[in-house]
Amino acid sequence: MRLVLISPPQAVANETHLASELLDQGLARFHVRKPTWSRAEVTAYLADLPAHHYPRLVLHSHHSLAAELGLGGVHLTAASRHRGPRPTLQPGQTLSTSFHTLAEIRQHRRRYDYVFLSPIFDSLSKSDYPAAFTLTEITAALGQLRRRAGYAPQVLALGGVEAARLPAVQQAGFAGAAVLGAVWQSPDPVAAFRELQSIIG
Repeated sequence: MRLVLISPPQAVANETHLASELLDQGLARFHVRKPTWSRAEVTAYLADLPAHHYPRLVLHSHHSLAAELGLGGVHLTAASRHRGPRPTLQPGQTLSTSFHTLAEIRQHRRRYDYVFLSPIFDSLSKSDYPAAFTLTEITAALGQLRRRAGYAPQVLALGGVEAARLPAVQQAGFAGAAVLGAVWQSPDPVAAFRELQSIIG
């Protein structure tokens, strides 16, 4: 089961140091999501991370940096997905995106390495962002996807995912989970990540 960590949208104290430590602890994919930051700000942020971690970093904006710096991949927001052609990827780089309805998951045909579906539970990091689905309907929808002939995306749960909810995420049939608040809102982000990692196994 895949575990992805998303950066907080705004800077937090010691963020790049903590992110580097989490990558040292085995974090497979770190999504850098800074929606209001300039290209120069994102570049400076990346420069604070050890270059040997770059293949595991995924950018949500300023996508050209992924090719320039040899990052792990690119994530398309809903807005960037509709704005124009896909970014050019280098061999081995991943492409992911975000969906917010089961209909979008069922209807899309463009290939992604994995996709986020949200919000699965009430968000930990956003107020007034409640769960949009029941686990029963998600389980049925993911089961239909797996039985579909041809391409079916790897679907990761996003929104309110914390350690206590990971068993339900697994039982629903998700290929993994993307977390944000469960780590960054913890007084000890490294310990919080280790707990999540231990449950996924």
